[in-house]
Amino acid sequence: MRILFTFIGGLGHFEPLVPVARAAAAAGHDVAVAGSGGLIARIEDAGFRAFATSPPRPPASPAPRDVTPLAPTDARAAEVEFAENFADKGARRHATAVQEHIRDWRPDVIVRDEADLGSAIAAEVCGVQCATVLVLAAGMLVRPELVEPPLVRLREEHGLPLRPASSMLEGGLVLVPFAPSFRSPESPVPLPESTFWYRPGDRVAMTPRPERPRVYATLGTVFNTESGDLFERLLAGLAEVDADVLVTVGRTVDPAAFGPQPAHVRIEQYVPQAEVLRETDLVVSHGGSGSLTATLAHGLPSVLLPLGADQPHNARRAEELGVARILDAALATAAAVRRAVEEALDDDGIAGRARAVAAEIDGLPGVEATIPLLEGL
Repeated sequence: MRILFTFIGGLGHFEPLVPVARAAAAAGHDVAVAGSGGLIARIEDAGFRAFATSPPRPPASPAPRDVTPLAPTDARAAEVEFAENFADKGARRHATAVQEHIRDWRPDVIVRDEADLGSAIAAEVCGVQCATVLVLAAGMLVRPELVEPPLVRLREEHGLPLRPASSMLEGGLVLVPFAPSFRSPESPVPLPESTFWYRPGDRVAMTPRPERPRVYATLGTVFNTESGDLFERLLAGLAEVDADVLVTVGRTVDPAAFGPQPAHVRIEQYVPQAEVLRETDLVVSHGGSGSLTATLAHGLPSVLLPLGADQPHNARRAEELGVARILDAALATAAAVRRAVEEALDDDGIAGRARAVAAEIDGLPGVEATIPLLEGL
């Protein structure tokens, strides 16, 4: 069977597809991945045949960090921005580009990231079955009233029936790599009966913690260069915490730019997250779906400073579940960071609730269980 995986946007939309794609390849299926031309090398580095959905671009020179003071995070603005970028511009691009790859490569099944609405249209036009992998953990960023108008126009342009576009959000096989409890009960997009929850990685063994706590801080792979002076405030606060601290700033940021640090604070561009989380007691992050899900899979609590996209919704849900403390990324002082980290490290309740979510994830079927469902399409 040929399976074409598609994603729109950056690595946060590609990486949730990777475990399913690898499981499909391990089961003997022919797998390819379609995504932005700027990410073709990353797709190939992951071991997949790659199809570009936009003109390939040469590697960009590292952009300087934008240290403009942050504006307060606005969840509604993020919802509007999602509709504009994914239900309109991005969907328009993929509705055409992915049709071309379907006709050339002739896949039997499409597996798209949930934000890739254009690929759902392309699959429908070409008569190919389509499954969806959720990439937005709390389920609150996609607002039907915002995405419906551009999707209705796009369906009409591609000759599809003018039924409500909400059917694209609520139907078909949906694969969910998150803890079931993490999806907000207030999500405006109901999941279909065909929804299948699975564990995307291996079960995580809980290791004994040493007496001296360890803290890991990250702002992800996109917002790390759009975070104003937040790294400086984080470092100043963490410098006052009695813990071993690792801060990763991203491949395009020079750790030396932050100057000398205390002996207990180490700054790196990149460290494999799975290795770090096995030896960590608390994670300080922006609350992206990937970072937060991996943190919870390891049974770790968080201090969250959401910056945009689905992060405010994820942070709110994590706070509701009692597994995180939230700070305002625009306003949090170094002293506030120190207090939040110290309080979270001393809170047995938050740690216990995080371990309960990890147990929930461990109890889910492994990713290999998704393959018979795709075969069944």
